[in-house]
Parts: sequence; C-alpha cells; structure tokens
Amino acid sequence: MTALADIVLVLHALVALFIVGGFAAIWLGAALGWAWVRERRFRFWHLAAIGVVALLAALDVPCPLTVLEDWLRTGNVGPQGCIESWVGRLLFYALPTWMFTLAYVLFALAVLLTWRYVPPRPNPRR
Repeated sequence: MTALADIVLVLHALVALFIVGGFAAIWLGAALGWAWVRERRFRFWHLAAIGVVALLAALDVPCPLTVLEDWLRTGNVGPQGCIESWVGRLLFYALPTWMFTLAYVLFALAVLLTWRYVPPRPNPRR
C-alpha cells in the first residue's frame, strides 16, 4: 500500500503545484502576454481547486487526499493536513491549524481578485 500512498502524495503535490504555480503563471503570463493564462477553463479549474481547499479548511474538513494517503500509509487517519504535516517536517515546527486555514482562505481570495485584475477572456462564439 505504500506505493499507492506515494501515488496519492504525488497527485497531491501536483494539485498544490497547479494551485500555486498557476497563480504565479497567471500574473507572469499577464505581464508577458501569454494568452493561455486568460483561458476560461484553466481559470475556472484553478479557482475551483483553491476554492475547494479553502472551503474544506474553513469547514475543518480533512483533505480527502490527505486522509487517503494517511490511511494507505498507516491504516489510520492523521490529525494534520498534508501541507501542515510537510511544513512541520521541513521546518521541524508545526504551526497551528488556524494559520493554514487563514492562508488557504487568503490565497483563495487572491486568486478570486486575480479575475478582476487579469480577467479571463470571454468564451469565443461558436
């Protein structure tokens, strides 16, 4: 089951990269004139991804990917979220859960504000 847990961890890392990297790409792309950063589908899925993360954190619902990874790895569900757990491992200091919730919600608001300052282009007519 460790191999499955590793697959879930990689998937989780890719989701986090999509959220954080996508945000950076939108602003960088806007400055450099990259058309794809204004694509509605990309922007919708980007906003939806961080929206789900922020909503789960605000409702104090554990991330399903974290729950699945913990269960596959240990047979139990741990008390911390994925990012919280990895930050704790990397920094040897665990921050309070509310700080991660606040960070997720603020990041979601920043992504939402990006729609105003770097708006997606309208859907092409068919």
